[in-house]
Amino acid sequence: MRKTVVMFAALSLATGASGQGVLRPRTEAPPIQAYKIVLVGDSTMAPGSGWASAFCASHVKSSIACLNMGRGGRSTRSYREEGSWAIALDEAKVRGYKATYVLIQFAHNDQSEKPERWTDRTTEFPANLKRYVEEVRGAGAIPVLVTPLTRRDFKDGKLQNTLAEWSDEVRKVATAMKVPLVDLNAHSAALVQQLGAVDAAKLAMAEPLPAEMAAAQAGTTLKARTAEEVKLPEAPPKPNGPRGQFGLKFDHTHVGAAGAQVFARMVTQDLAAAVPALQSQLVP
Repeated sequence: MRKTVVMFAALSLATGASGQGVLRPRTEAPPIQAYKIVLVGDSTMAPGSGWASAFCASHVKSSIACLNMGRGGRSTRSYREEGSWAIALDEAKVRGYKATYVLIQFAHNDQSEKPERWTDRTTEFPANLKRYVEEVRGAGAIPVLVTPLTRRDFKDGKLQNTLAEWSDEVRKVATAMKVPLVDLNAHSAALVQQLGAVDAAKLAMAEPLPAEMAAAQAGTTLKARTAEEVKLPEAPPKPNGPRGQFGLKFDHTHVGAAGAQVFARMVTQDLAAAVPALQSQLVP
């Protein structure tokens, strides 16, 4: 009997409590080398209408915490005034990451005529960008400037890049302050011109009306419909369900799922070139 007990104990020690193999020594898991990317900008970056959510979903490894803080209708001035910048900066200050990068992309609404948005292109706009850069660095993070995604307006077959001069201002700030630059405007404009008005229309949030597609086929796009001219479907009432919704409409500025993937991939390639330290963390 005693011999049987000894043999059972020896067998248990060899196989382990689960009976699935020899017991092995335990060691501590090595510390993770994690990164963080905070994306700050307007609707061409925001969830549902921009490229940044596709970037976070498909182009970063699990070792990157990727936070899309793009918000529709914001300029370099209104994003700060409403308090969004303070929230983003708090995210940049969170410790525990090997490095935190803040990608900053504005201009669409700095160019707006709405009084709560617009900024002067040659004075206020670059000054706002410089202040963002300084504060990101002060938070212990690394700023990356992104020129604005091109609009997809065409006239006689030629892309009307209405944000070219604003992009020049971003480039000047990047050069003067030695900030990594993702030149999304130049590269997206080149691609959209190559696609032409008809194929570029396929990158939008919603299908164009027949008249809008006919105009694109003729080489000159129609002026985008305003929010007041577009009747968006209301979300079906669900007492205990989510009630938020994205307002999907056709225009030449915002992007749907296909457009988001195209431009997210473009940003990924440019970011890898601009910030070599992130190359191993980005997925093509």
